[in-house]
Amino acid sequence: MKLYWKKTCSTCRDARKYLVALGAKFEDVDLAPGLSVAALDALIGKRDYREFLNFRNELYRERGMKKSPPPRGEALRLMSENPNLVRRPLLVKGRSIVIGFDKEAMKEMAG
Repeated sequence: MKLYWKKTCSTCRDARKYLVALGAKFEDVDLAPGLSVAALDALIGKRDYREFLNFRNELYRERGMKKSPPPRGEALRLMSENPNLVRRPLLVKGRSIVIGFDKEAMKEMAG
């Protein structure tokens, strides 16, 4: 399992503590430096990329992405250039992904 998170994000820190308390084995992946477009594309796969956009991000609100999301390619580029635009934390195990701090889903994945 991999946990994509940012150390400066309190929700991410809480999710990480929760996984540690569960005794889950996972690898930390720091989102702070940003992921490449190719890495984001591989991570998101065939899923709806809009689920990975952080709706609390300033850029998301400024550009009105809720009503008018950018095309996938542009969204991946923007997420790569602006790591805070990536919704987090992301817990990945194989092809399964938990987006955000969903305790039940994380517990199930870690189990």
